[in-house]
Amino acid sequence: MEIQLAQRVKALTPSATLAITAKAKQLKAEGHDIIGLGAGEPDFNTPRNIIEAASVSMNEGHTKYTPSAGLAKLIEEIVKKFKADQGIEYKPNEIIVTSGAKHGLYTLFQVLLNKGDEVIIPVPYWVSYPEQVKLADGIPVFVEGLEANDFKITPEQLSAVITEKTKAVIINSPSNPTGMVYTRDELLALGEICLQKNVLIISDEIYEKLIYGENQHISIAQLSPQLKEQTIIINGVSKSHSMTGWRIGYAAGNSTIIKAMSNLASHSTSNPTTTAQYGAIEAYAGPQAPVAEMKEAFEHRLNVIYDQLVAIPGISCIKPQGAFYLYPNVKEAAKLTGYENVDDFVEGLLEEAKVAVVPGSGFGTPDNIRLSYATSLELLEEAVARIHQFVKSKI
Repeated sequence: MEIQLAQRVKALTPSATLAITAKAKQLKAEGHDIIGLGAGEPDFNTPRNIIEAASVSMNEGHTKYTPSAGLAKLIEEIVKKFKADQGIEYKPNEIIVTSGAKHGLYTLFQVLLNKGDEVIIPVPYWVSYPEQVKLADGIPVFVEGLEANDFKITPEQLSAVITEKTKAVIINSPSNPTGMVYTRDELLALGEICLQKNVLIISDEIYEKLIYGENQHISIAQLSPQLKEQTIIINGVSKSHSMTGWRIGYAAGNSTIIKAMSNLASHSTSNPTTTAQYGAIEAYAGPQAPVAEMKEAFEHRLNVIYDQLVAIPGISCIKPQGAFYLYPNVKEAAKLTGYENVDDFVEGLLEEAKVAVVPGSGFGTPDNIRLSYATSLELLEEAVARIHQFVKSKI
């Protein structure tokens, strides 16, 4: 029997990280000492109080279906969180709990986009944005955030690509992969364009709790009532509370969109995992000290390894303001070491230095690599030392 797959699946672009990840696993299985810096999740366990709250919920019999949009108590805690953190007031019918922030984005695109609708995606981008847009029959429109502008797009760039088919723009702050954070003034300027052109803003704020130095997280939805109405916020507990495997995210915004998302979810996931929702209730209602401790650990690692990384010949890097990634430009390092491109340089790092990093081609910028510092400081320093030695040995 000949299998004919759906065109929507055939249109997906294979992950640029799959080949390097598979090779790293193979080398590790063969006994090689591989240091992996590709992790997109905190290396801390979920705080004990959250685990215990989830366990109690199961023992008390809370193991059945919940409303499709999520438990009322969890939605209540999310409402409180928005009020406390950003001063934004949402009603319960303006929030849906989803099976991770990624599922929130997927569901949003499915209810929002018609065939040919355009979504503006700043470059560098998180790898799933364009693929999810394509799965909803939309068209990704890429706008390059120049390294000279901290990888952030400008109002002029945004305005230049808006057409009659533009439905939305994605703003990811702090950013994966760059760690850059938009300021209040930058968001206001972008928001003004969106209001003028009637473009929906999708604000991915999953890294909001991981901000360093004097930088602040500002949600574009908090800047005015008009921008709040124009914005759908995507967030969750995965990064802030080290709950990636629990798969609890949420979307907040216009009640008509949220209701449509809930209707779609009722025919796909039914509801987010009940036990995980009880864990998320505790994540927001319980003590927040573990969140602060994790952020301090990430910031310390960043401050230690940043100077070591930029001391490597041919490598330059804007210091991240948030998240837990470094996104250095290694184009010159690749040339110095005799490689034609950064993808080949990444493969050489893995084969010879036994360090696995993610090539920037997967994020739309082929001159960069992404290094996660969501691993121990000891391993981070060893990895950067190996990269340094690798480059020096070939010059």
